[in-house]
Amino acid sequence: MEIGIDSFAAFVTDAQGNPEGTAQDAMRELLERIKLADEKGLDVFAIGEHHRKEFLDSATSVILAAAAGMTKRIRLSSAVTVLSAADPVRVFQQFATLDLVSQGRAELVVGRGSFTEAFPLFGLNLQDYDKLFAEKLGLLLQIREQEVVTWSGKFRPALQSQPIYPRPVQEKLPIWLGVGGTPGSFARAGSLGLPLMVAVIGGETHRFRPLVDLYREAGDKAGFAQDELKVGLHSLGYVAQTHESAVENYYPGYAQTFTRIGKERGWPPVTRGHFEAQNSKWGAYLVGDSDEVAEKILRHSESLGGIDRFTFQMDNAGLSHQQLSESIALIGEEVIPKLKK
Repeated sequence: MEIGIDSFAAFVTDAQGNPEGTAQDAMRELLERIKLADEKGLDVFAIGEHHRKEFLDSATSVILAAAAGMTKRIRLSSAVTVLSAADPVRVFQQFATLDLVSQGRAELVVGRGSFTEAFPLFGLNLQDYDKLFAEKLGLLLQIREQEVVTWSGKFRPALQSQPIYPRPVQEKLPIWLGVGGTPGSFARAGSLGLPLMVAVIGGETHRFRPLVDLYREAGDKAGFAQDELKVGLHSLGYVAQTHESAVENYYPGYAQTFTRIGKERGWPPVTRGHFEAQNSKWGAYLVGDSDEVAEKILRHSESLGGIDRFTFQMDNAGLSHQQLSESIALIGEEVIPKLKK
């Protein structure tokens, strides 16, 4: 099982959600954490895509390219590229270039995104949410397979025998499909034979088993071998020396962030009881010491029929650079060895 980190390149914020410190410092510290993750033996570091004040990840491939020059072996991915609001030609070119810069370590996780600010920003109609994604995913996969592309669709000018460069180091640039809880998304990933990255940021992880089974069944019907149908899991997590210190560090910033986001989406304020339920034995969160986090990853894997990758989302809880770095070190030095053992 591969273990990694997903980051939104978040600022540390105050109680009102205003960034503390400078963007330059936040970016420098993020790159230091990616370098640390590489040194500690983590398998992948992924950067999201948002277009909001509190996140610095609007140009994902640029951050990953900077990280490529500071690392040696860790895979560098998006998490997720909001493909609905992007040009697949440019996305492919950017990540093919990243693959060249990193000597074959680039990956993509593409999805529709959980925030919607990209749609008005790029002049798109939110009502076309799924149609945009389906069309652009089809074009991206065609570009991956064909150096010279002929294509036509509704949302982008047609391509007529158009060569698209550069080509990546890897013969087939890895493209994962990022999904939430929509059955059609799981089935689509399976029918296309794409690796699946499941974002479980609430509820009980084992309840996603029917959707993962749907993915595997769709892949089987489409003629893909089961070992081609990889499953990744993305969840909120943080590792500290003790369970108590992990919760003490993580909860205040988590409650602040998700209460603020909740106001945008009509959710009730976060409570300690809600957090404890999510962080219980069967809940989605992995906030604790290395023993319990490793055990929970294995339990989640078993409940989903086996997973190939797990990624921690931890920089949305107002944690300091030092706290995040210490957690990455514990993941590399303690959690990964426990999982291998």
